[in-house]
Amino acid sequence: MEREMEWWISMPKVELHAHLNGSIRDSTLLELAKALGEKGVILFSDVEHVIRKNDRSLNEVFKLFDLIHIITTDHTTVTRITKEVVEDFASENVIYLELRTTPKRNESIGMSKRSYMEAVVKGLRAVDAVDVNFAPHYLGEGNDICNGTTKKKIFVRLLLSIDRRETTADAMETVKLALEMRDQGVVGIDLSGNPTVGDWMTFLPALKFAREQGLSITLHCGEVEICLTSNIRTGSISSLDVHHFGDLYHAKHPLILCTDDSGIFSTSLSGEYILAASSFGLGKKEMLELGRNAIEFIFADDEIKRELREAFDSAAGTLEL
Repeated sequence: MEREMEWWISMPKVELHAHLNGSIRDSTLLELAKALGEKGVILFSDVEHVIRKNDRSLNEVFKLFDLIHIITTDHTTVTRITKEVVEDFASENVIYLELRTTPKRNESIGMSKRSYMEAVVKGLRAVDAVDVNFAPHYLGEGNDICNGTTKKKIFVRLLLSIDRRETTADAMETVKLALEMRDQGVVGIDLSGNPTVGDWMTFLPALKFAREQGLSITLHCGEVEICLTSNIRTGSISSLDVHHFGDLYHAKHPLILCTDDSGIFSTSLSGEYILAASSFGLGKKEMLELGRNAIEFIFADDEIKRELREAFDSAAGTLEL
């Protein structure tokens, strides 16, 4: 089993649907929640058992989201979480990562949408376990980009999320911020949040403006990013037996396995590949090809796509399929 897991971890992978704050480590969440408990901000005993669980109910998932919302209205914490999330994905050989997050505002500590995103970028710069390529021609602090080292590299691109609870003005502010931060790895806009909240016409002006300005757009609505564990835990699918992955895969419809919220749902991208392979009777060769096909749908230029294809082709020649 250990050798089998090593194979899935060593396989190169592309992650296109990962929420930054939902990918927080349990250990970090526990530490930060304990600190908030000591300050009297929360009652630690109310959340400790939920953090320590792996198989969380939907109500417990929402409880964690509420906790994370409190925790991430702090610049230092946002920077730390970003650094750890990128390191965690890189540790299981994710070579391209699109990380989405909703810029937050907390006037009580001077946090604006911009300062929140600056904290995220600071976290990208702080990664030193791997080379993080997140912006054109950028040499990050502490990274060994283009200096001849053999350190593993991960491409990271950022998507700024518009929450369906926001106003048209809020949405437009997020799009303008994305445009201003293009040189720091921001490539697109995401529309997310509770699908029963808000009206499409509220966000349409901002999304149209984003597209006119050349930003990529992704919507939480019939997306091709399949998050198996998330679908089951949230109850959107009753069981893997009836999951639409199988039908889409056999119809050769574009799709890619993703985690959604690896921390909240106690999963990993390697784990999602194992789950799909075992549930739908797919072999390692098919799974490697599935991962490679995702390159066609990333929000990056042809040069990056070429480099990613080379990584998959190299793996196909060295991994035991």
